[in-house]
This record gives sequence, structure tokens and C-alpha cells, in this order.
Amino acid sequence: MPLYKTITPNSQTVVKIWKIEESFNDLMHPINLKPESLERVLGMKSELHQRGFLSVRHLLAAFGYEDSDLFYDENGKPHLKDGKQISITHSFIFSAVIISDLIIGVDIEKQRDKINVIAHKFIDYEFDYLNERDISYTKKLTVIWCIKESLYKLYATPGLSFKKHCLVIPFEIIDEETNAWIDYKTKKHRYDIQFLEFEGFTCAFAMAPNE
Repeated sequence: MPLYKTITPNSQTVVKIWKIEESFNDLMHPINLKPESLERVLGMKSELHQRGFLSVRHLLAAFGYEDSDLFYDENGKPHLKDGKQISITHSFIFSAVIISDLIIGVDIEKQRDKINVIAHKFIDYEFDYLNERDISYTKKLTVIWCIKESLYKLYATPGLSFKKHCLVIPFEIIDEETNAWIDYKTKKHRYDIQFLEFEGFTCAFAMAPNE
């Protein structure tokens, strides 16, 4: 069971990360899937996506949940039947699930140079403190992308833009934390952010302040 890492950022929140090393059959065998989930995973063309999907169900089991406890709303946001907040992500060989009493979002991304080319599509305010000559530039872009993806997941509102509505406060990679804002229409919300790096991947999770 390659549960790679468990993080407890506060008393109400737990993050579990899975390193996907098993075959499709090994992941499939011990998991009970509801009919729509089985149809979905069997319909996936990529085995990598299939294994990512199944690894998330193993993470649910590590939290004490089953596939039947999970459902999605009309905006594609996942929910748990017991009312706990949940967010899900997977990228290549890693997946993660965060569960909390607070509003949360999580994302994992592989660190790749091609993010430099698309930075202008998701960054605006952050260019004020980024420096392309910084040796950590690509890593910082990846952190920002993960944060904004996490914000997008937790807010789950059509029309929300990474570039226009999500702002990440200046940070250094060594900090492993920062704050971010969603400034959308007439509403402004601040979120606590934590992030980490491992094996060429970045994971970030956003949490509503515990007030």
C-alpha cells in the first residue's frame, strides 16, 4: 500500500498522498465501485488515468470511506455523504485527497519547463514579484498554478478565472506556505495556502481560514 505521505495542516484537515506504483488489476481487485464509477473507469482510454482514478478510491479507503460515499454536484465538485469537505487530484504517478471541516482544495502537478510558455495565461498580479532569471522560476510558476487550481476547485463557480480572479501573495519555495485571494465580482475571500515538493512534483492545498 504505497500511501506516500500524510499531512495534517490543522486539527480539522488531513491530506493523504498516494504514489501510484500498482498495476490496474492490483488497484482494482480490493475496491468496491458503484456501477457508474465502474462504467467510468472502464471507459477511460488511458491506463494512467484509470490507475489515478482507482488510487483515489484507495485514498478514500485510507480515510475510512468507500466509493459509494463520494458524489459530485452539477459543477463537478466532489462531496462526501457525511458532509465533510473533500478535494481530489492526480497527476501522472501521484494522487491526493484532502478532507476537512473547512472549505478546501488540492492540486498536484509535475514540474515541467513548458509551464513557462503558458504563464501569461494564468498569471497577472504575480508577475510583479516573479523574476524569470530566478533559478526557482519554473518551480514558483508550478506552485502558483497548483494554488490557483486548488482555489478553482474549492470555489467551483463557473466564470472564475485563474488570471483575473485568483491572486497569490509573494512567497519563496522554502516558505512552504502563503496566502491567496479570490476576488470575484463583489466578493473577496482569503485562503491559507500550504505547498510542498517531492520527486519533481508540486502539491498545494488551499483552506478557508479557521476563524
